[in-house]
Amino acid sequence: MAEPHRSIRVLLVDDHQVVRRGLRTFLEVQDDIEVVGEASDGEEGVTRAEELRPDVVLMDVKMPGTDGIEALRKLRALDNPAKVLIVTSFTEQRTVVPALRAGASGYVYKDVDPDALAGAIRSVNAGHILLQPEVAGALLSQEEASGGQGRGNALTEREREVLSLIADGRSNREIARALVLSEKTVKTHVSNILMKLDLADRTQAALWAVRHGVAG
Repeated sequence: MAEPHRSIRVLLVDDHQVVRRGLRTFLEVQDDIEVVGEASDGEEGVTRAEELRPDVVLMDVKMPGTDGIEALRKLRALDNPAKVLIVTSFTEQRTVVPALRAGASGYVYKDVDPDALAGAIRSVNAGHILLQPEVAGALLSQEEASGGQGRGNALTEREREVLSLIADGRSNREIARALVLSEKTVKTHVSNILMKLDLADRTQAALWAVRHGVAG
């Protein structure tokens, strides 16, 4: 018997109650999305994310006390597996790029179309990275300025396979399954890729792969 479809469990983190209420009202009518909790600042968001273990966290950037970027860093330090989708009214790259560097899977603006928001949640839950063209360009410019272009020759064939799957949004577990490797071996390959390409994280690696034709 097939397993019943599991809803995407979402945590809302925003200091404005009216925003949280609006998000909850819309998301609760989606058949495949379940709002499991709310938090009014970054610190509470981290605590609730650890308690509830949601699949996706919708996180505001600008909040009193612990802001969204600091909360992101804390979640990553705790190795919390939740995907974080930044919901922001701030369009400046100086706000969004640090959030992506801290481990966000993407971002949407607070005036996003409701159907597009639901689609974004489904997309990041599936492991994809959501970037607007101007922000992707900024990240790529920083990567190229660091001398990343041309370092691809240092990658082994297996590392290129792993990099292609990273760009496809696959987790280490999924990569291990696809290449018939242990997760420990995949983690080693990922570390080697980041070191050889002088990249900081998987987001940069995915962008590098797309930019240099490694993505499948």
